[in-house]
Amino acid sequence: MTTTQAVSGAPAAAWPVRTVPVVGETTVAVRRHPEHDAGQPPAVLVHGLGGSSLNWAPMVANLLDAVAADMVDLPGFGFSPPPHDGDYSVSAHCRAVEGLILSLNRGPVHLFGNSMGGAVATRVAARRPDLVRTLTLVSPALPDRKPQVTALPTAMMAVPGFAAALNRVTRNMTPEQRTRVSVGLCFGEPHMLSEREFSDFVTEYRRRLGLPYMVDAFTKSARGVVTSYLERGPRSLWKQAAAVQAPTLLVYGRRDKLVDSRIARRAAATFPDARLLMVPDSGHVAMLEHPRVVARAFRDLLADTGKPLPSAEAR
Repeated sequence: MTTTQAVSGAPAAAWPVRTVPVVGETTVAVRRHPEHDAGQPPAVLVHGLGGSSLNWAPMVANLLDAVAADMVDLPGFGFSPPPHDGDYSVSAHCRAVEGLILSLNRGPVHLFGNSMGGAVATRVAARRPDLVRTLTLVSPALPDRKPQVTALPTAMMAVPGFAAALNRVTRNMTPEQRTRVSVGLCFGEPHMLSEREFSDFVTEYRRRLGLPYMVDAFTKSARGVVTSYLERGPRSLWKQAAAVQAPTLLVYGRRDKLVDSRIARRAAATFPDARLLMVPDSGHVAMLEHPRVVARAFRDLLADTGKPLPSAEAR
């Protein structure tokens, strides 16, 4: 497994972070690799529920010659402050991502999304086809009539009072213990996580625990995902998926405990111009667990759409 150590040797946690105003009084933090090449085609990467821009670092380190990547911290996550209006819905996160893309002022981007970020990216691509060149979704949080049992505790975070009760139960857990639980849920093979990566995750979790809005951001975003599952008509995520015009790469892990990989077939049949990659040993975060595999699939997507790039092996 590739670690979060960058090609330049700088740990991902030390990659430069800047703050960008995007919607009204809302701002987002954006992380870039130290060797970010603005001459490459622009890419925007959106993390999942409870994650941050760090989740994309291993994959981005394998695509430095292919894209100029801006890894965003959604409002209330990572280094981004909470939204000024307290809105953590999927549509609100969508507006923040749209605002970031417009702020880059470089035309359509290669848009990536994982989990909740996949739902956000799908909505962006459907609403604003002019902003999205290609779409890459890793275990996107699209509505499933039969969610996995292992995903129910996360969904329960959307229920008023559940988060407070859970905090009371887990208040004596150390950041290391909390991180280990999260890794066990998100990774297909948790034992493959390196000590350096685990330490980075613990450091980030400890920092987040000190933020007064951490629980609010998580619970309201979880509620936003659940609400998006219930939306009908033109706001239905499946109808929006069917409206996406950009060439799309779908990545699923067969060991995913949060998104049932069996839904991949429906997703591949719904997005009009889709390619599907199933990663047998991966869980919910293939771009963290198998960054080179996902990076290679993205290069194949570009080659398939007439935009060939150097192969990973040639770098």
